[in-house]
Amino acid sequence: MERSQPTFPARHELKFFINRGDLNALAARLERVLWRDAHAGPDGEYFIRSVYFDDRANSAYYEKLEGGPARDKYRIRIYNFSDRVIKLECKSKYGDLISKQSVSIPRELADQLIAGDPEGLQRMRHPLLHDVYREMKTRLLRPVVIVDYIREAYIHPAEEVRITFDKQIRTGLYQTAMFDASIPTYPVFDDPMEVLEVKYDEFLPTYMQAILSGVTAQRSAVSKYTWCRRYENKEF
Repeated sequence: MERSQPTFPARHELKFFINRGDLNALAARLERVLWRDAHAGPDGEYFIRSVYFDDRANSAYYEKLEGGPARDKYRIRIYNFSDRVIKLECKSKYGDLISKQSVSIPRELADQLIAGDPEGLQRMRHPLLHDVYREMKTRLLRPVVIVDYIREAYIHPAEEVRITFDKQIRTGLYQTAMFDASIPTYPVFDDPMEVLEVKYDEFLPTYMQAILSGVTAQRSAVSKYTWCRRYENKEF
């Protein structure tokens, strides 16, 4: 679904492909000036699994490939295979800006939505839940793919800077059972590479520009969702 302009706070998000050697070198530099994400484990990482939704026309997928100016993607997200925190989110892109709406939902509602049943949303008061109900009823929004990866994140809360490395990205091909840790998943990249994301509000601080300037990384409009779906017709 397209929108003409942001209706909630938006920020910059730059994405790059990066190899493991350059990732490790950059991480060592970031540790000196940024904080580790508080949600990370002792190794500084945590596991993310998302189920992405799309309509019958696969609009979110094709709009991303075509580079449209405004796109929405809906997903349900969990961490470390736990159902203690379940987020229903809408991530919206407006040119070079990204906005995200997010609301916590219970396991029962997550199971209903993954099963394609939006009726439980009728009792909810959050505007994002109303949006999802409308999309599921009118555009037949439904779950289409699981996206898995390990995240290593660094933040500077005072300056609203967030640097993340998303590693070992895998697709749960044709799968939507997000709470089942045993489902088969497959790597999406043929070559060993990871994804670097640089997120900030109005400007990137000068010291962060200096740190990133020496990094060998390829700028890209990387979408983990589209990478995971583009392999649907590939034999593994």
